[in-house]
Amino acid sequence: MDTTNDVREFLISRRSRITPTQAGLPDYGGTRRVTGLKREEVAMLTGVSTEYYARLERGNLRGVSDSVLDSLARALQLDEAERAHLFDLAKAAAPARASGPRRAQAQVRPSIERVLAGMTGTPAYVRNARTDVLAANNLCFALYTGTSAPGCFL
Repeated sequence: MDTTNDVREFLISRRSRITPTQAGLPDYGGTRRVTGLKREEVAMLTGVSTEYYARLERGNLRGVSDSVLDSLARALQLDEAERAHLFDLAKAAAPARASGPRRAQAQVRPSIERVLAGMTGTPAYVRNARTDVLAANNLCFALYTGTSAPGCFL
């Protein structure tokens, strides 16, 4: 779901409704080019760089932390419904997580099995990233008699 436009419109509309005086910033008078707060002012109130806030306002909420969202909600003086909406937008922008743990590869390539079989002077085995033993040579089976046997790994 593409939330880029929703995020941009939401942040710009909330930024434009707050004056520097309401945000506790000095108002130097004169005319301002923007209604409400400038991006730099929101970034300063949020505690992030201007570039980072500009990225957020362009609609890229991917990877933004909850603490930054909380700070942004305080800077923009969002009520509970608006704050919840901001967090929902950030959640929608987050990349989809995997549906479950990745299954570790349970097969050893034939070339690796040949290397293991050729290692006759030393016990050897092959493990995956989860440290499961996937294959071993005969000397390894002899060394660990009673705890492992050929074909018991898979």
